[in-house]
Amino acid sequence: MQTTLKWLFLLFTPYNLLLSTFLLFYHHTVYSRNFWIFCISIFLLGYGIEVVGVHTGLVFGDYSYGQSLGFKLAGVPLVMGLNWLNLIYSIGVVFNTIKLPIYLKALIGATTLTLLDILIEPIAIHYDYWSWESISVPIQNYLAWLVISFLFLVFFYSMKFKKDNRMAVLFFIVQVFFFATLNIVS
Repeated sequence: MQTTLKWLFLLFTPYNLLLSTFLLFYHHTVYSRNFWIFCISIFLLGYGIEVVGVHTGLVFGDYSYGQSLGFKLAGVPLVMGLNWLNLIYSIGVVFNTIKLPIYLKALIGATTLTLLDILIEPIAIHYDYWSWESISVPIQNYLAWLVISFLFLVFFYSMKFKKDNRMAVLFFIVQVFFFATLNIVS
């Protein structure tokens, strides 16, 4: 039974990410030109960084993607661009209402996303989302998450579009709860 549940979980993982993306962005309030520029840019940049990372090891360290995240192009599942977009957008919206300078909000958001990645890594390895060439996750991965997330969030806060989405906080809380729970039960 457990093997069947694991297989179903893995089978539906990319579809779950697509559905989550739809629900998150369905609740965005104003779809302006700058909003679409932001979305397309983060999707392409996030996906591109993953391609460079997989093929060079220079960004996150030496890793490769397994089969669990669906269709791959250039060795990277297409949903990874969506994953970057979802995370940057949701945490950007979460911290948008805090009255701090852009760079400080971006640093707090990037730190939060890096902490989320610490939760994600054991599960990702366990469920064949990706695997590392070394036994442990390299510190380079977490430093890259911090820097890339920071730059993406500076871009998010610099772009002029309405940053209001009642689902963003819920989306991020669900991500944390999901990966924390999987770390406990796996």
